[in-house]
This record gives sequence, structure tokens and C-alpha cells, in this order.
Amino acid sequence: MQQMTTTARGRLVFPLDFATLAEARAAATQLAKAVGVIKVGLELFVSEGPAAAALGRELGIEVFLDLKLHDIPETVERAVASAAALGVRYLTVHASGGFEMLRRAVARAEQAPSPLTILAITVLTSLDEQDLRDQGVEATPRDQVLRLARRAWDAGVRGFVTSPAEVLALRAALGDEALLVTPGIRPIGADAGDQKRIATPARAIADGADLLVVGRPIRDAAEPLAAAEAVVAEIEQALVARGARTASGPEGQS
Repeated sequence: MQQMTTTARGRLVFPLDFATLAEARAAATQLAKAVGVIKVGLELFVSEGPAAAALGRELGIEVFLDLKLHDIPETVERAVASAAALGVRYLTVHASGGFEMLRRAVARAEQAPSPLTILAITVLTSLDEQDLRDQGVEATPRDQVLRLARRAWDAGVRGFVTSPAEVLALRAALGDEALLVTPGIRPIGADAGDQKRIATPARAIADGADLLVVGRPIRDAAEPLAAAEAVVAEIEQALVARGARTASGPEGQS
């Protein structure tokens, strides 16, 4: 994990869920001193293209390109090459895309001119067990996350996007080498929105999350910068507590 990510600020990811580059730039500029990563998703990237990813360079913030790639291996490999040319730090693909697609995505990312981590999407945080059953998957979200993550791990993936409900199990299964990115983060009192598997920042960090994606609780706050700084403070306190538990050894762990 690079130096920025080891700080509390470096662990906070803010999604630029805006329709225009002007809106995204305004929000990112306002929050630049409180967040370590900005996430460019489908809405903004389809609207504005590479210019959206360039916001990171403008503001000195890492960029998480959240395109959730899922296609034949050749197409995904070429898309990874294009993302690498943009200088983004993280790029998402679907773990359900298959072994060869994942293997080639990771291999291509390793050739990037600057560090690029492939993040595998396991089970979307908007899905629950009934949603999986409707898709013909007879498994709990936790079991499906672990199944997909282990297969992705065999393909060389070391970064994963997973809900707070599965962080603890995934950390236990994959160990400290895995980079775990957790959406569905809601500070106490925040509206859950369309997320079904959520947790507070402190809980997610305690369970082993590395990066926390926090959108609406910051974006929709009366004072977004203050809201982001409050999340960073909670992350910092949770990291201290997690470090104390680790230092105390197995007998000190709850």
C-alpha cells in the first residue's frame, strides 16, 4: 500500500457522482484537502471522458476509475491499457468476468507507466440474498463474495471491492496482502439510500477495510468539507484502535 493510503485522509474515497465536469471539479476542489482519492464512475466518464480522470492530476489526488469492466478478455485488456495511459491509480472489473479476463487485466496493469491496481467487484452493495436468488445464484452474499474473490485471487487480483458485511470474512480468507475497498459506508445517522449492506467508517476499518467510499453523506451535507473531515477523524480513531488491538496480540483481540 503506497504512502498516501496509509494516512486516514488517504483512505477516504469520494465519488464524483455528477453529470458534468464543472460540477465534479467544483466538488473535488472543495474537498481536495480532506480526501485522498476521487472516484470517477460511469455517469461522469460517459459524459466527460478522459477529462474527468485528469481532475486527479489537477488537484494532486489519486483517481479511482470505476468502470466495472466485464467483457471478453481481449476487450478488457485493451481497456486497461487505455486506463493506464490516463494515469489512474485504481480500475474496477467484475470478478464474475472469468479467470482469463481477470488474469489479462492484471497482467496489463502491471505494464502501466505508473502504479495501477485492478480492483475486482464481487457482489454489488445494492444486492441482497433475494437478488442473488433471482439471478439463479443459490448462495448468500457472503458466500458468493468469497467464491468470486478466491477465483480472482488465483488470477492474480489483489484488490477487491466488497461491502462492509463481507470485509471481515474476506480479510480472514485473503490475508494482509489484499487491498479491500468498501462502499456502503454511512456515518451514524446517515440515510442508507439504495445500499443494503452498510456500516459506519469505524466498523469497516475495525473489520479490516483499507479504502472507504463515502458519497452521499458528504455530497449532500450542509457543509461537505466538514462532513468529509469528520469521516477522516473517525477513520483515524479507528486506525489507532485497530493498531492497538494488533499490537496486543491474539489475547487482546475481541
